[in-house]
Formats: sequence, C-alpha cells, structure tokens
Amino acid sequence: MDFRGFDFSNTVMGTLGIEITEFTKEKVVATMPVTAKTHQPFGVMHGGVSVVIAETVASAGSYLFLDRQKQRAVGLEINANHIRSKGEGTVTAVGVPVHVGRSTIIWDIRIFDEEEKLICISRCTVAVIDLI
Repeated sequence: MDFRGFDFSNTVMGTLGIEITEFTKEKVVATMPVTAKTHQPFGVMHGGVSVVIAETVASAGSYLFLDRQKQRAVGLEINANHIRSKGEGTVTAVGVPVHVGRSTIIWDIRIFDEEEKLICISRCTVAVIDLI
C-alpha cells in the first residue's frame, strides 16, 4: 500500500503530525513531534497520544496483509505501558507484527525518543473484517 496521494491533513495523523517513514510487512515506523498539541495539562505527552501513534502503526501495517477490495482492519484491543515522559522533541513508534492470522493481527509497538530511550510499550490487536 502506498500513502502517496492520500490527504491526512484532516485526520488524527494530520492533527498530531504523525508521519509514516517505513512501511513493510516486517516493520512499520512512524514519527510524531511532541508539542503543546500533544501534551496533557502538566506539559508532557499525553498517554492517549502514545496510544494514537501506536494504533496508527498497527492499523496501517495491517493493511499490508489484507485483500483491500474485500477486507478492512480495525482496532480490537490496545494496551500501553508508559515508561518515561516526554515534553518536547520527536518520538518514533516502531511496530512489528507478532501474529498474522485470518481474523486478527497482533502488533508489538515500541515508542522511543531521539536518544532511543524507551517511552512506551504497546500491544495492539487488529481485527480483520470482511466488507459487506
């Protein structure tokens, strides 16, 4: 799947500045700036924003395994362990599939800062649904 030609400006990806920089069946990588737009009230990245970039990586990557004419990928379950806070700069989410089945795809997503310090660990289960 190629993202060229898609307009993400009016989506959560555009709102938060998420950019997919690597996109293969083995690994999906996305970056996002940490700014006031991504902060919780105390000036650090909101935990929910970590979940947003993690699910973005998992959902986008799941499309590599689908028949896009007949199927869609939707988030089924996600969890996140927040290891370290981040107030500014850039984070990078790296997702790898750990299970690719007919009805579910499970991803391990690790979010790092610029110094490759671990910010968050997430696991996302994506449901593969048939279009009607």
